[in-house]
Amino acid sequence: MRRSKGLSFYEKKKRISVHMVREVFGMVFGTFAAVLLAFVLVFSAGMRTNVIGVSMEPTLYNGQQILINRFGYKLTSPKKGDVIVFLPNGNQNAHYYIKRVVALPGEKVQIIDGKLYVDGIAEDDESYDKMEEAGIAENEIVLKNDEYFVLGDNRNISEDSRSGNIGPVNKDTIYGKAWFHMSIGDEGMGLIQ
Repeated sequence: MRRSKGLSFYEKKKRISVHMVREVFGMVFGTFAAVLLAFVLVFSAGMRTNVIGVSMEPTLYNGQQILINRFGYKLTSPKKGDVIVFLPNGNQNAHYYIKRVVALPGEKVQIIDGKLYVDGIAEDDESYDKMEEAGIAENEIVLKNDEYFVLGDNRNISEDSRSGNIGPVNKDTIYGKAWFHMSIGDEGMGLIQ
């Protein structure tokens, strides 16, 4: 018999072991559990909707998808600066409105010469345009318990609490807080400020 010189390689048959099956099953089960948990969390505590219109530009854009935290306001109340999602006057047939809270329950709101006044103090944020229309806020409005005054960030192209058909927003009609936006065009995804 002739022996070959040099190295020789033998192909070892791979066997499926019980350990390997358990490991693969564990990974598949873990992935399935994570997806199921994410699905349950999004649909029980959150929701997704689209921005309709340009009233929240430059923060949010028409057609942009946002995620809504429906659970947060069950524990706390909206704060100034929060971007909320609500149904105007609780109308189930309307689309969701997305606006920024500018005044809280018990505060006095008025718009004088295009500027927002809360409890007699002018808003000093120059990033918003001077409002051309004061609407119902031309006269001082005292917010009742659980009422919030909301404005769009694009204030001259926004139907908001200044409009007689919307007015102050009652907490019962607030669906949740807009907390995350999806990308649109060159815009990235991120938290809503």
